[in-house]
Amino acid sequence: MRTLFIDCGMGAAGDMLTAALLENTGNMEESVKKVNGLNIPGVTFTFESAKKCSVTGTHVHVLVNGEEEGEETHHHHEHEHTHDGHTHSHSANSLHDIEHIVKDHINASDRVKENILGVYKLLAEAESHVHGEPVSQIHFHEVGNMDAIADISAVCFLIDELKIERIVSSPIHVGRGTVKCAHGILPVPAPATAVLLQNIPIYSRPEVTGELCTPTGAALLKFFVNEFGEMPVMTCESIGYGMGKKDFPIANVVRTFVGETTNSNKETITELLFSVDDMTGEEIAFAANLLLDSGAKDVFTTAIGMKKGRPGVLVTVLTKEDKKEEILRLIFKHTTTIGVRERVNTRYELDRVITEEETKFGTIRKKESSGYGVKKSKYEYDDLAKIAKNNDLSIRDVLNNL
Repeated sequence: MRTLFIDCGMGAAGDMLTAALLENTGNMEESVKKVNGLNIPGVTFTFESAKKCSVTGTHVHVLVNGEEEGEETHHHHEHEHTHDGHTHSHSANSLHDIEHIVKDHINASDRVKENILGVYKLLAEAESHVHGEPVSQIHFHEVGNMDAIADISAVCFLIDELKIERIVSSPIHVGRGTVKCAHGILPVPAPATAVLLQNIPIYSRPEVTGELCTPTGAALLKFFVNEFGEMPVMTCESIGYGMGKKDFPIANVVRTFVGETTNSNKETITELLFSVDDMTGEEIAFAANLLLDSGAKDVFTTAIGMKKGRPGVLVTVLTKEDKKEEILRLIFKHTTTIGVRERVNTRYELDRVITEEETKFGTIRKKESSGYGVKKSKYEYDDLAKIAKNNDLSIRDVLNNL
């Protein structure tokens, strides 16, 4: 599977992601021509070589009517004007304005246009949450400028151009301190960025002060990334280095790897564990079913010995990170536990597809699994049980007579 891995050890911003992805194409000049062919009103992309901590990469300039609209605040540019990188002299765009620009002016496929608007929808929802206003009333400031629109459009186009099927990102270094933006001086990460990065692994380091992940970068990662974690096992075809302008003790770069992975079904799973010794089997079963109905991936129990020699039950709940808070609320509401332990694991799965097989008993669903050099198949239990019941047979009799 064609995979993109994004190293966000120094955060992420639209211009740096654009530069890194341009390097991944293998032909910078031709790729910049294609990006300029998007015909974003008044926008021209140029690029130049840049070096950080002896590492060479690319820096992208976005010219609007022949001039750069502004200098980015954080690690990308020297002047600290705005949190998403651009001061502006024109009025802010609304989501409706952005839709008009994208649909009526940008020369791209419908899929790319949908992705651009999908990124802006995330930005609008984040701003709506922060400012307490309906999405329809949100007016973008820095992220509504033409150069921000250009950055988002370029990244969406290049991901499509590279024919990426799966995107994995490292945890995101967000920086620390404060940033000056259109709304005043705000903490890092800026409020809209913080909203966008909910349920995504982030961190900061004391040796780097400044905004490393912009709202634009956060929205692009939120929209495109399939999973966050370590680099997957992959055969790398190209590496891209997208440079910022400001210098830090750590190389100021977003690094991208494009290559092939042999298996896509690797995900991060959260394991929640708690033990009880004062619940009946019926109460535990009731709680387990509620957790499964609410999105838990699995719930299972283990008999254990507890304090004072009392027999008890260890309950293990597997869930995805975005469901964790809801699952925790249900655990505390429907069980007697007063504490839950958490472990984060990596889970590997085979590719799975459901097929249908015609038999003398009728149509039966079959789960076909493959990957890692193996293939497995298994009939759906519910279908087997229904046939067994209707024909007064055991499940083994059904299987032996298919």
